[in-house]
Amino acid sequence: MSYIRVEKDNGVAVVWLDQEGEKVNKLGGYLVEAFNNLLENLQNDADVTSAVLISGKPDTFIAGADLDFVFALEEPGSIEKLSRQGQAIMDRIASFPKPIVAAIHGAALGGGLEVALACHYRIASDSPKTILGLSEVKLGLLPAGGGTQRLPRLIDLQRALDMMLTGKNIYPKQAKR
Repeated sequence: MSYIRVEKDNGVAVVWLDQEGEKVNKLGGYLVEAFNNLLENLQNDADVTSAVLISGKPDTFIAGADLDFVFALEEPGSIEKLSRQGQAIMDRIASFPKPIVAAIHGAALGGGLEVALACHYRIASDSPKTILGLSEVKLGLLPAGGGTQRLPRLIDLQRALDMMLTGKNIYPKQAKR
């Protein structure tokens, strides 16, 4: 399954996220190896000084977890393993030695917002289709990619708690305040 395409321009790696055959980009275990390979290649490429993550989908950055994939996991401990792998990737993005920018247009929900939060910088379009949220809490799931730590560092604690406990979405202009 193809998901990641990289174009280089003047030292900037433009990383296109475009999940083949899907209307939206989703996160699943199949991405663990792809993201690890991507980060390894970017780190080892002396010509790359920074990276921008951008969606190839018209109205979605990343819609969150691939719930079909997650709910199909049957082996004991497989969800915990997937969660730990996701956390490791988010931590690797956050500590990456070259700046990574999340260019958000459309929905950045659940794990999609957590990917953006792990990036060094975030820029979002002011389109009404651009929404940010930790929607997994509406399903009884906790944000598992470090979002509960990163979000309060970027917006005030009260708004972060509201988003983390209720699953409320916000628009970029609200997040900027």
